[in-house]
Amino acid sequence: MLGFGSPGQSLGALDAESASRLIAAAADATFVMDGAGMIRDMAFGNADLAAALGGRKGWVGRPLADAVAEDSRAKVLDLLAEAGATETPRWRHLNMRAADGAHIPLLCAATRLGATERVVLFARDLRLLASLQQRLVEAQQAMEREYGRLRQAETRYRLLFQMSGEPVMVLDAASLRVLEANLAADRIFGAQPSFLDAFAPEDRTRVETLLATVRAAGTAEERRVTMTGSGREALLSASLLRHERSSLFLVRLAFLGTEAAEPAMPETRARLADFVDSTPDAFVLVSADGRIITANPAFLELAQLPNEATARGEELSRYLGRQAVELDVLLAQVRGRGPVRLFRTQLRGDQGAEAEVEVSAASVLDGGQQCFGFTIRDIGPRPAPVESGVPVLPAAAGQLTELVGRVPLKELVREATDVIEKLAIEAALELTNNNRASAAEMLGLSRQSLYVKLRRYGIGDLGPDEEN
Repeated sequence: MLGFGSPGQSLGALDAESASRLIAAAADATFVMDGAGMIRDMAFGNADLAAALGGRKGWVGRPLADAVAEDSRAKVLDLLAEAGATETPRWRHLNMRAADGAHIPLLCAATRLGATERVVLFARDLRLLASLQQRLVEAQQAMEREYGRLRQAETRYRLLFQMSGEPVMVLDAASLRVLEANLAADRIFGAQPSFLDAFAPEDRTRVETLLATVRAAGTAEERRVTMTGSGREALLSASLLRHERSSLFLVRLAFLGTEAAEPAMPETRARLADFVDSTPDAFVLVSADGRIITANPAFLELAQLPNEATARGEELSRYLGRQAVELDVLLAQVRGRGPVRLFRTQLRGDQGAEAEVEVSAASVLDGGQQCFGFTIRDIGPRPAPVESGVPVLPAAAGQLTELVGRVPLKELVREATDVIEKLAIEAALELTNNNRASAAEMLGLSRQSLYVKLRRYGIGDLGPDEEN
């Protein structure tokens, strides 16, 4: 610590009163403690901090370690141990407990008074700094949330831009260079050396006049043009966009006549649709209320339906699930938690056939409406019972077999029943996200019967209205 060069001459002979005022003015709060850490006296250089801590009365005679928060007690002991041990005191962050229970952040350093056991603790109020840091963190979090919303909005609009069936482009207003183009525009303009070369020669002057008018007036215009090569007619519309110091054109083409019905689906998406139709796994798309919108041939085969028109509009719960509630549970899981994978259930055919299946489901959008896509895999019939040899048992059943010969068969059967019943209840609660009404319906029990079994097996916590 770099102290005064000649304190005896510069400070003179200080009496106790002058020294106390000097010490009190050196910090927002000053504590004088004995060697055991007991507060013997204190002074405030900050009136706001004095009011927050309740003045001197509530502090004198208390150990400093009891006056701070739980996370600061070890730091107090370190401060007292280091006082006088080093020339340069170390500043530490302590949280003091105010009279109203709030925590006040202080930056503290301690030093020993000469050869005595007295220790002086200097404290600086950090509330303003903590408030600024909190506001900075909140501002940063708000900025991150805003960036997230901007990224999501950009993703949505870029997806809409690419999925549009009409050619849409963004041009540099000065050079007419194509800056961005969606897939439909890329198929038409991608092979052209420049934007104007895509139009018939007699229409290029009209296109330039259109863009010049938009650049001057800033309003959208529309012209009828003919495409070069194919001779297709289209309505060309343009509007002006300003970005920083540059100007851009947003250009859109709307084709006229029957030829405008050219499919806008990219080739890769068409191949994906062909794959869904030919895959051996069943696929079905249902509306928000669980009615079938479309299904591939594998699903029609499992459901024993002659064609897709027969399935369209039917409730999926007619075919999928051991009980009707299973599909409701599955849809609730997809809505609340996102995609569901490998949900094991049963699919029933229209002619009575049944198959064990594994289902994966996800939420999709179809024309702006929420729909649900299901991939259904036939996992084959259950293994036939083993006529001879030792069957493979689950772990719980395997443990029960060890009791054979030790306990009567009647008790062994009751124990096995309890194990199976408890496992079934736990599985139903997990599938229904702890919705006990749905779990009871899935298990074929009344709600009161389910509550009795929950108490019996100690599963979950029952509320007061469920105890009775």
